[in-house]
Parts: sequence; C-alpha cells; structure tokens
Amino acid sequence: MGAITLVTDFGVKDPYVGIMKGVILTIHPGAAIVDITHEVEPQDVREAAFLVDDYWRYFPPGTVHVVVVDPTVGSDRRPIIVSAKGHHFVGPDNGVFTLVADNASDIHVIENRNFMLPAISSTFHGRDIFSPAAARLCLGFSPHAFGREITDPVLIGNLRPVADGNVLTGEVVRFDRFGNAITNIKAETLHSFVKDAPFEIRTGDISFTTINKSYYEGEFACLAGSSGYLEFAVFRGSFREETGAGKRDPVTVRVP
Repeated sequence: MGAITLVTDFGVKDPYVGIMKGVILTIHPGAAIVDITHEVEPQDVREAAFLVDDYWRYFPPGTVHVVVVDPTVGSDRRPIIVSAKGHHFVGPDNGVFTLVADNASDIHVIENRNFMLPAISSTFHGRDIFSPAAARLCLGFSPHAFGREITDPVLIGNLRPVADGNVLTGEVVRFDRFGNAITNIKAETLHSFVKDAPFEIRTGDISFTTINKSYYEGEFACLAGSSGYLEFAVFRGSFREETGAGKRDPVTVRVP
C-alpha cells in the first residue's frame, strides 16, 4: 500500500491538489494519501522547509513526502528526490528540503521521462513530475531509476539560530492558525545554550525570563511547542495580531 503525504501552497479553492491525487491514484490505486497542509504562505520556501522537518518523523519508514512550494517552476531548477532517514522527499530543488538533506542523504534528479506524464507543463510540475514520481516510489521503484545522483542540492542559509558569545539569535519562521509565532530555535538548542544560567528571551518589545508549560500561563507565553521549537503565544488571542509580529522578526536569547 504505502503512504504519500502532500504539502503545497495551493490552498483548496482551485483543483490543483485534487488533480495531483488523481495522478497518484491512476498510477497507484492503493496509495494512502495524507494531506499535511495546503496553506503554506504562497511561495514561502522557508516556511515549507520547517514544516517538512516538523511532520515527517511521525510517518512510517518508506513514506513518500511530496512538497510543492515552487516559485521558480518552469525554470532550470531541478526536480529531485531526497532519500533520507528511511523516507523519500519529492519536490523542487529550491531549498525546501534543507533540514532533511544532510551529508548521508541520497539525492537524485528526476529526469527519466518514462516516470513523468507525457506532456510537461511549465507551470504545474506537481501534476506532471512530482505526483508520478511519488506514486512510483511508493510502488517500490528505486530512486536510482529516476535519474543521476547529485551532491549539490540547494540549501537555504540561516535557517538555524546562530550563537555569538552570550547571545543566541534566531527568528520567527511562521505563524500557525492561532497566531502563535513559531521560531527556528529548538528547545534542546535553547537548553544547551542557557544551561543553568538566568536568561532573557526577547522578540520586539516583549521579553521573557521563564519558559511556560503551555498557552494558558499568563497573557503572553513563551514555550516549547509540540514541534519542539520555541514559540510565542497570547492566551485566547493571537500573538501576531496583538503584537504586530512578522516573519523573519529577530529572536534573541541572552545569558550573563
């Protein structure tokens, strides 16, 4: 059977996601297709990269993860398969797989036309290239059958926080439906940096000196969310709306 997950910035107004599922099911009728989200901010490759790192680990080995956030579709950017950690990741070579493509990853370009739809649109590779590839990977085809191996995938810089002396600097990378600001600072990174020292976490004009357990503790909360990343919230409100926070806003952790 096998599972295929889908992440896109397509939304659900248009038929694009349904068409991709139709292509997959035509090739592999028994595939279990799981929608992760189709509400990535349009063309936001950075946000998609963090979402991929958030969800893949909750699926069984062998799962195929299709990610189509592809602002340069139709250009010379490569369609790729990243095989890592027992999973396959299918999508554009634009940095969307930065957090899962490590030195041990097996990466192949999708260039075998036998594994694509007969006509290749310059605007819908999700349908014509990525969905057919995902279906065939799920059927057991080897990534080596799709094309040449590469060792130079596009990687997005500055996705991880940077420590400089007594300051750890990260950023807000996305907002969830509740308006919580999710950062690129993992709780384990925070604890390793702070150790047992007092600390101040600051974003904009708001600072925290403790880590909350959940969202209900105080009007503003700073906590390790379910994804393991540090996030900021407002109890029964939206941190984004109440503070005017935005993506790429700096987040600093300072120790004495």
